[in-house]
Amino acid sequence: MERTGIKMILLFLGLSLISLILYLPLSILFLSLSVFTAFFFRDPERRIGDGVVSPADGRIDYLSENRLEIFMGLLDCHVNRSPCDGVVERIEYIPGKFMPAFLKGIRNETNRIWIRSKDGVFVVEQIAGFLARRIICYVREKESVRKGQRIGMIVFGSRVTLQIPENYRFVVKKGEKIKAGETVAIRDEKTS
Repeated sequence: MERTGIKMILLFLGLSLISLILYLPLSILFLSLSVFTAFFFRDPERRIGDGVVSPADGRIDYLSENRLEIFMGLLDCHVNRSPCDGVVERIEYIPGKFMPAFLKGIRNETNRIWIRSKDGVFVVEQIAGFLARRIICYVREKESVRKGQRIGMIVFGSRVTLQIPENYRFVVKKGEKIKAGETVAIRDEKTS
């Protein structure tokens, strides 16, 4: 479980105990919030697929030749993973709005991570939304990462994009529900 989640759960449990003495319905509300928070901040182990893997759980709502966008619903796991082995070449934080993630073309708060692999550069974007008010990045520039390694989390949020080099192709379809760590792209032998 992510550390931020543990802190929130302890806070809600403490408030639940205090309010138990004062007002039972409020105690039940805080207990419910702690259960939801535990569910939301879960971080299950994943079997990591072959090829390039998905950086997030969710539904693919945009797909082009080299870009994939994943909308993460409230019930999806929000831990983000590296799509490939490589070195974090650059990280760029871009302040922005907190509009609903399903609205396209709005400049929401974003964190971009460039990962250089032996085959090119992969870019993962973590994009906050209306409920998501915090992007957590676990990696630093010049750090080596392994495929499937946890690279960050969007708290209560929203959208993750993946850009792949030209010598790869996606093997998933728009509308498909995917999990972080599952194969989404393979090397295109025709262009290699």
